[in-house]
Amino acid sequence: MNSVTPLNLHPSTNSPRVFHPLEPLTAHEVQTAVDLLKSAGKVTPTTRFVSVSLAEPSKAEVHSGARGAGLRNAFIVLFDNLTNTCHEATVSLTEERVTTWKHVPGVQPTMTIDEQTECEQAVIASPLFKAALLEHTGIDDTSLVMVDIWSAGNYGDAEESLLRLARPLCFLRADSSDNGYVRPIEGIRPVVDLNRMEVIRVEQYGKWPLPSESMNYSPARVSTLRTDIKPLEIDQPEGPSFEVDGYQVSWQKWKFVIGFNAREGLTLHHLRCQDGEQERSILYRGSLTEMVVPYGDPGPTQRRKNAFDVGEYGMGMCANSLELGCDCLGLIRYFDAHLCTSRGAPLTIKNAICMHEEDYGILWKHTDRRHPDSPEVRRSRRLVISSISTVENYEYGFFWYLYQDGTIEFEVKLTGILSLGAFHQGEKPTYGVLVAPMVYAPNHQHFFNMRLDFDVDGVANSVHRIDVTADPVHEKNPFGNAFQAKSTVLRSEKEAMGNLNLETARTWKIVNSGVLNRLGEPVGYKFLPGDNTYPFASPDAWWRKRAGFVNHHVWVTPYDPDEKYGAGDYPNQSLGGEGLTRWTMADRPIENSDIVFWYTFGHTHIPRPEDCPVMPTAYIGFTLKPNGFFDMNPANDVPPSKKKPAKDCCH
Repeated sequence: MNSVTPLNLHPSTNSPRVFHPLEPLTAHEVQTAVDLLKSAGKVTPTTRFVSVSLAEPSKAEVHSGARGAGLRNAFIVLFDNLTNTCHEATVSLTEERVTTWKHVPGVQPTMTIDEQTECEQAVIASPLFKAALLEHTGIDDTSLVMVDIWSAGNYGDAEESLLRLARPLCFLRADSSDNGYVRPIEGIRPVVDLNRMEVIRVEQYGKWPLPSESMNYSPARVSTLRTDIKPLEIDQPEGPSFEVDGYQVSWQKWKFVIGFNAREGLTLHHLRCQDGEQERSILYRGSLTEMVVPYGDPGPTQRRKNAFDVGEYGMGMCANSLELGCDCLGLIRYFDAHLCTSRGAPLTIKNAICMHEEDYGILWKHTDRRHPDSPEVRRSRRLVISSISTVENYEYGFFWYLYQDGTIEFEVKLTGILSLGAFHQGEKPTYGVLVAPMVYAPNHQHFFNMRLDFDVDGVANSVHRIDVTADPVHEKNPFGNAFQAKSTVLRSEKEAMGNLNLETARTWKIVNSGVLNRLGEPVGYKFLPGDNTYPFASPDAWWRKRAGFVNHHVWVTPYDPDEKYGAGDYPNQSLGGEGLTRWTMADRPIENSDIVFWYTFGHTHIPRPEDCPVMPTAYIGFTLKPNGFFDMNPANDVPPSKKKPAKDCCH
């Protein structure tokens, strides 16, 4: 079996498969939900299906160990373009009936993939846009115009609370396969009413010449490709070490369920670890709840640029169909995502999720100098579960890693193409960087908010903030070398609001005080932040009103199944103040209870010429490490790797 072979690990038995209650909806279940709403008269010709996803059962049902016996329900968000109204529905797939129907007044749900395509077509066909294009560029042919839908946000204008709007960015290709992003049409901004799918005006801010230089990245258009790269293959002749049953996975000592939905994309559920004879819970649900990309140029053509890529675009709807040998390397198991178009037609994203094993260097090693010919070394292997989404110009890869020593890691990989603007010849930008002649990349940031619903050996958990502090010099510390880790129990939501602190090497620990390890200490998992940043925009900036989750790196709330998204359920065109900002005002108790740990992490991007025409990947994320959870190194039982003969070395 070669290194890029896809795997089909469904059990070969003819007996019906037993579902885990947290597995995502099947294609049949999505279609059933759509059909039930149509037959109930809830769908008109102007209705759009924004999302159809699993209505997750209660924790009690999941923890009871029920498999396949419980009810399967779907949660649907719909929007009617004619009446400009949003509705939420719950459908019982088991009983085949609509169980709830709710009008959600005054909100704009996520823009659909269909609207992205229709918006581009509306701009290209618009007489208003054609006239503006001719005035600014001298070109009256719109066939080579690229239109990226951009959310309108909310800046206090009445129309932003009354209409469903988009404010697209436009570019001009030199030919049909050209990288149009390096030729921005800087001076004009169409405004589109998405309900009527019509350009209502074209805002004009001055004239910039079109950059003339081509900067392409496809192999057919790169003049010289490297010729000194030898093939690199990954071979697992005995197959993978994981087992798959539907979306349920077992690997080494880990067990979990893979989830996926139109809004969040990849989610991880019911993560447990086998410790001897005991199956121990760690993480009930892990998900990306929101992200925002604010730009830092106050100029009229750039100041409105920010994107909430989860709540405004739908990270799952933007997922790629991953390709063998390119996005994933190794012995691959793919999972499909079953969604629907905004008109309710079936939409399956093939290979939306990739899972494979990969070598990760040394797991542990020791050489006894008294026996130098007998070193003990173990190779580290990790399980990778990933998905990649394209949101117009940017790509985001979401990677969960599980390790043999009980470590859990989440990483975002940022790549794709910068959102570029045009600049006058001879001028130098203040709020960004020239990446090519007359092509400008504004400074910007990426903020991600993660929701980690911990169940560390049960649901009664607490969060401790850990700060390392140095002791003063005194009679017990005469050399001044002493330092210690001090733990603060966080007892309420407001007390838990916190930020990183490099001076104290701040971390957080999630513990279960009701379960003690063999040393008499509460079992726990340590949260270790990775690279991060602070928002540079004013707290009064319009985008920050909607993205209150960026105000703190860490939040802790009591578990509530209805509190899923850091910026609230409907951030698109909202006035803000929802989500974590509103919930935590209650200052609810969080000690020794079912808690959710929220983490905001960001990347500040000051662009550079090397980021163009396509950006090398940047990496940010966080790590969870067992801390008193196991009695000893849980990877102590990993067997040694087979030694290779010297002839296999490269000389």
